Amino acid sequence: MKRITVFCGSSSGTEEIFHKEAFTLGAALAQKGIGLVYGGAKVGLMGAVADGSLSGGGEVIGVLPHFLAGKEIAHENLSELILVETMHERKTKMHELCDGIIALPGGFGTMEELFEILTWAQLGLHKKPIALLNVNGFYDSLIDCIQTMVAKGFLKEINQQMLLTGNSIQDVLEKMNIYEALPIAIGIGKWISSTKTT
Repeated sequence: MKRITVFCGSSSGTEEIFHKEAFTLGAALAQKGIGLVYGGAKVGLMGAVADGSLSGGGEVIGVLPHFLAGKEIAHENLSELILVETMHERKTKMHELCDGIIALPGGFGTMEELFEILTWAQLGLHKKPIALLNVNGFYDSLIDCIQTMVAKGFLKEINQQMLLTGNSIQDVLEKMNIYEALPIAIGIGKWISSTKTT
């Protein structure tokens, strides 16, 4: 993988480990010669992962909508800052620039980015590995919720397997490196047949 996109919070959260792990992830990517693509801000976990990569001499590309850049949150020391018009253009550009995606802890924005990129994979629009870095159990309840989606018939188990999970940076990167996309055709096999009879 030449570049990895990281989705994460613009806040640092309530636990110091979130900020520390974001910085460590950025530094680890730089050490491995993997470029970082992220949301372009200097605040929260976003700023931490960028600073981590920059501290190791890594390539860091930020993608930021104009209206957020105007709020003076743009990171000033990036390898490149790409300004776009909309949030959707931001996600599209972040996807285009990377070979895989990692989600760190975050809020609504991180969840929206994660689930849209998962949906694109489910529809066969890309074959890139997508992983949750489950820092200090942050994503335990989300992982349980996704399992409930499978159990209740709203998500196929084969599609559940598209989302890689790991409790450490090393674990996540190893899983991403050996990931092979599932043979899912666009529009075929995604929808779950009802088991009800009439």
